[in-house]
Amino acid sequence: MRILFSFVLLLATPALADLPMVEDAVATQARDGWTFAVTVRHADTGWEHYADGWTVFAPDGTELGYRKLVHPHETEQPFTRSLSGVDVPEDVAQVTVRAHDNVHGWGEDYVLDLR
Repeated sequence: MRILFSFVLLLATPALADLPMVEDAVATQARDGWTFAVTVRHADTGWEHYADGWTVFAPDGTELGYRKLVHPHETEQPFTRSLSGVDVPEDVAQVTVRAHDNVHGWGEDYVLDLR
């Protein structure tokens, strides 16, 4: 059983390495909503495999904002992009930011305290 688990873990490791990762996120509040500046790292290889967006989620899983990334960033890693005008309810003190790629889907959660 231990050998099987080790084999499965070994197979999963390359896929995990291909997931996009949020390295940093900064949120600032303004009159017209929140602005999120998110730094993503991903081993973009061109149009066939690249980080194609990131999303800000409320603690209950509600999507608060989505930033579409419209091209690969194979020569710019990590890279930071912003999204303005995000409506965050006043009772939300923490959000989750998650990056997405066009092959493997969602990366790991990055939790950001707003207050």
